[in-house]
Amino acid sequence: MNKFLDSISDKLLPVANKLASNRYLSILRDAFMLAFPLTMFGSIVVVICNLPFLNDEMKALLNELLGSGQSATMSIMTVFVTFGIGYYLSKSYDVEGIFGGAISFASFLILTPFFVTSDSGETISNVLSLDRLGAKGMFLGMIVSFIAAEIYSRTSRKGWQIKMPDSVPPAVAKSFAALIPAILTLSIFTAINAIVTVGLNTNIHDVIYNIIQVPLVGLGSSIWATLLAIFFIQFLWFFGLHGQILVNSVMDPVWNTLMFENLEAYKAGEHLPHIITKPFMEVFTVGLGGSGMTLAVVIIMAFFLRKKQYRDVGRLALGAGIFNVNEPVIFGLPIVLNATILIPWVIAPIIVTAFNYFVMAIGIVPAPTGVSVPWTVPIFFSGIIATNSLAGGLLQIVDFILVGFIWYPFLRMLDKQEDSAL
Repeated sequence: MNKFLDSISDKLLPVANKLASNRYLSILRDAFMLAFPLTMFGSIVVVICNLPFLNDEMKALLNELLGSGQSATMSIMTVFVTFGIGYYLSKSYDVEGIFGGAISFASFLILTPFFVTSDSGETISNVLSLDRLGAKGMFLGMIVSFIAAEIYSRTSRKGWQIKMPDSVPPAVAKSFAALIPAILTLSIFTAINAIVTVGLNTNIHDVIYNIIQVPLVGLGSSIWATLLAIFFIQFLWFFGLHGQILVNSVMDPVWNTLMFENLEAYKAGEHLPHIITKPFMEVFTVGLGGSGMTLAVVIIMAFFLRKKQYRDVGRLALGAGIFNVNEPVIFGLPIVLNATILIPWVIAPIIVTAFNYFVMAIGIVPAPTGVSVPWTVPIFFSGIIATNSLAGGLLQIVDFILVGFIWYPFLRMLDKQEDSAL
């Protein structure tokens, strides 16, 4: 068994390292983290404006007074992501990141329709629709930002710049240096916009949304795709690789888009279209003690196992586990390359996630509203915040018990072994 695991590890490690070091995946992750503090603020505003004990009049008043806090953050997340991608990608090529971010954002705006259609069918010009800057424009924003930053960075590195004398202030010199790459990049996207507008009689937002975003979002909202993602997260962690970083780098754009669509529906008082969202993955998987839902595991180790080494690891890991940090138990038990507990490590999150999806699908527990919840919020409280319902917190408690039942026989088996499972 150990030889088999070693063989898999040897083959898996190079692939995982390549993914972890991939320039575009790491930049995408950093860009979303740039927007994280802003989305958290927007989430707090949404929670305050929709507290369950408030009447409709008070909710309406709070939305009128505080609603801009959400509109200026979560509703326009694509703005921050596009800028972040341009900034970080340009910096990775050792060119001025601030200009890369600005050019990427401007390129996205060039392709964005500056008009909306009213309910009566009237076209209103010189206005931007928030949905274009939010969930609906997310994938176009990411694609355009990567392309624009690449063009800007490559032309800058080729020396297609206006060189100013050393006596010129640095800020002015950098602006002139970015002039030609900026004009070239923005001209390309202006031409693309003109071609799509004239040739297809539409805008590229709608083209990308219908051809790419809708199918990907549909796939990402599937329970089967979600369970497959969780399997790979757990499988990679078993070999000591950060499954969350590797898998989420690919899935986060989809899950975030689903989150924003739920949030818009929730604010409008409509039925929530998705169960699988970023908050679902954060609250009802990671939010149960970290990757693998290990809070129950830590408590069993700390108070129910016989061997001192396991009790000590459990008690040391308990404080961090309450806040969903579980590296102490992953490497302290250890879970990494411990064949005895491979089965519960993989199947417990899959079973619990499928159970959570089922109870939300049949309406016993409401789906997450789209409010972003920090993954460090302890169990029960994060469930309440994510669903705006006590049922969400109670579901986490049920999940906790279910994980404990799955893990307990394997931990007892480990505890009864004469020698350590190391």
